[in-house]
Amino acid sequence: MDETYEDTHHDVVVVGGGAAGLSAALVLGRARLRTLVVDAGEPRNAPSAHMQGYLSRDGIPPADFLALGREEIARYGVELRRDRVTDVTEEEEHFTVVLEAGPTVRARRLVVATGLEDELPAVPGVAERFGRDVLHCPFCHGWEVRDEPFGVLASSAMSVHQALMVSRWSKDVAFFLHRVAEAELSDQDLRRLAAAGVDVVPGEVAELVVEDDRLTGVRLADGSVHARSVLFVGPRPVPRTSLLERLGAELDETPFGAYPVVDPTGLTSVPGIWAAGNAIGFSEQVVHAASGGYRAAAAIVGDLLMTDLDAAVTGRAPGGRGVGHPLP
Repeated sequence: MDETYEDTHHDVVVVGGGAAGLSAALVLGRARLRTLVVDAGEPRNAPSAHMQGYLSRDGIPPADFLALGREEIARYGVELRRDRVTDVTEEEEHFTVVLEAGPTVRARRLVVATGLEDELPAVPGVAERFGRDVLHCPFCHGWEVRDEPFGVLASSAMSVHQALMVSRWSKDVAFFLHRVAEAELSDQDLRRLAAAGVDVVPGEVAELVVEDDRLTGVRLADGSVHARSVLFVGPRPVPRTSLLERLGAELDETPFGAYPVVDPTGLTSVPGIWAAGNAIGFSEQVVHAASGGYRAAAAIVGDLLMTDLDAAVTGRAPGGRGVGHPLP
């Protein structure tokens, strides 16, 4: 096998080097599969100073968590490239993966762990404070800001639910209707908000008030300022599914974007392609993403083994892409 073949041919290419991708790569490397991780360096939780809720790593900075993962996969010979996958084509015996900086590589199986982007409400100050005192998930950050004065910005169909949820962490919650009319809230919504002690504040939000690099209030269009030290918002999730779309993967439209239809292991409708992490759903936390990457990798190990054994039984040369195991 020549050097060029070794450099460009892999058993598995993992697209995305976040928790899902690194977890998959760890399992694949330990199973002695030649694995390449292509990472564009755009983790969803990059704005956060810490990540919570991951047993044994609670409170670790996201960048440190990923650095540990990269060290671990390197022990098993997994290659990591800082690059971006620009295209994938399906060939008879493999997938051809085009990298922005090159070279083009080949893989028998793919794991798509490209995650998603959070599109934030267009309110001055929100983007600048996101991940600090502008937050989106109480499970991720609620404990750290417990009992502070919360605001919740109405920005999606889930905003009432968000306002109710965060009341678990603070009893001082103001729900800013922003561009939503109070008449648009159902009677049940209003009853639940009242029962939770959430103050409903009508009027459009003009901007956030920041003093000494801290959020201190929310200013409405009428000029009034409501003192708040934390604001919860609901970003619009934008899944990074362009590669899957080009390969013809079946997508399921949800209120939070279109995500690939997958089986319990993450196998998409395209044989040989698995997906994991936020590439399959907006609510996948880091711990879920790592679990999903593990499941996908374990399924791939078995799939490649059976493909090669079947090839040996029939006298064909092992090592091709095979047919995989599509969804029933």
